[in-house]
Amino acid sequence: MIAGKWRNLLLATAMFNLGFVIWFSFAPFTGEIADEFGLSVAQLGIVSSAAVIAVPLGRIVIGPLTDRYGAPVTASGTLVVVGIFSIISAYAQTYEVFTASRIIASLAGITFVIGIQHVSEWFEEEELGTAEGIFAGIGNAGAGLGAYFTLPRIFGEGYVGPLFDANWRAAFFYTGVLALVLGVLYLLFGQAAKSEQKRQATREGTSVQQFLFIATRYGAVVLSVAYVMTFGLELAMNGWLGTYYREAFGQSDIVIAATFAATFSIAAGLLRPIGGYVSDVVAREEKNILPWFTGRYREQWTFATLVFVCLAMFGMTAAGLTGNIYIAVVAGFLVGTGCAFAEGAIFAQVPAMFPDNSGTVAGIVGGIGSSGGSIYPLVFAAPVLPNLHSGYAIVAATMIPILVLSAWVFQPHIAEEATTGGWFVGEPHAPPNADTVAADD
Repeated sequence: MIAGKWRNLLLATAMFNLGFVIWFSFAPFTGEIADEFGLSVAQLGIVSSAAVIAVPLGRIVIGPLTDRYGAPVTASGTLVVVGIFSIISAYAQTYEVFTASRIIASLAGITFVIGIQHVSEWFEEEELGTAEGIFAGIGNAGAGLGAYFTLPRIFGEGYVGPLFDANWRAAFFYTGVLALVLGVLYLLFGQAAKSEQKRQATREGTSVQQFLFIATRYGAVVLSVAYVMTFGLELAMNGWLGTYYREAFGQSDIVIAATFAATFSIAAGLLRPIGGYVSDVVAREEKNILPWFTGRYREQWTFATLVFVCLAMFGMTAAGLTGNIYIAVVAGFLVGTGCAFAEGAIFAQVPAMFPDNSGTVAGIVGGIGSSGGSIYPLVFAAPVLPNLHSGYAIVAATMIPILVLSAWVFQPHIAEEATTGGWFVGEPHAPPNADTVAADD
């Protein structure tokens, strides 16, 4: 029998990986979907944005619910809903039904928050960065290895199956069935926390007042906007790069275009554990890698990775303007690497900074961060741009204010109060019987 923390890490990782396969399963098939529904490139950008639209709010809501009811309950419920609507989208005959069902199926993206909370309930602080990195790294690979690399090969051009002639319909149907199966397994074999004491401590911090207080702390705010420019960017690139390589470079072969796009996703997914691991190492060994934030070890590594992402995005535009698709693919890989390191660093900080509210903070950071996945594709596909390469530099320019805010919060005297200092909302007053543990809730 697999030990408790490893079994729950395995369940969380499998859930997140499949969630990302489903979330981005439309991306490799945009050409076929566009042909069937008569979509332009700009409309494909809207479809890419719509596939993310429900996720920010969903993550913000699911975080406190997972803290309160436990990961097995919220994971199972999410997987069942996602599976049902993925199957519905496979049978859609109109663009409206297809878009609506994919928006609900996109709630597969909230599995990240559930998993972050679940893993944090089982691993100690000194292992958090590495454990969360493994979870998120392998899970994120669902977009690259699963959606971009595997699905086009199983359901390639000319696919004819027992239920569908259209390859994208078959992909949506069978991944939906897998989600239903995994939802049942998670409920049967998942455990919410390593101890009832840990479970109770997490459950108690789920009031509305506590949520608002946490959401407005310096630490939660800066990690949220940092996640916009990293994970939000990853979402946008996952949904856009297949179209970019096809339209900007005339690469019409679906498998080749999807493979090029997968290089970004693989880097952004599989390299993420390195970001968490380095964060653990610099914190454990108290290594100062940047002189400006002395003593704030995790913050130093996080800031360095954010700067790398911004610079890599400017490089993406420069690479595209060369007209060489292979240089553009390498540039995309570097952007994915930066996203992986930064995301691993950010989610090493989240549970370490807020140990008893990891689901709530993961929901806030993940929810706000996901908004980039809706915003950035609209920039990439904007018809007013001179070409499909320049959008990356525009997005990079929008990251500069985030870097400035991060530099301010990561100053040692500000970082010391990052979990208590904040804006707008004061600390909620403890109820008279705060020291008494309720028998039930």
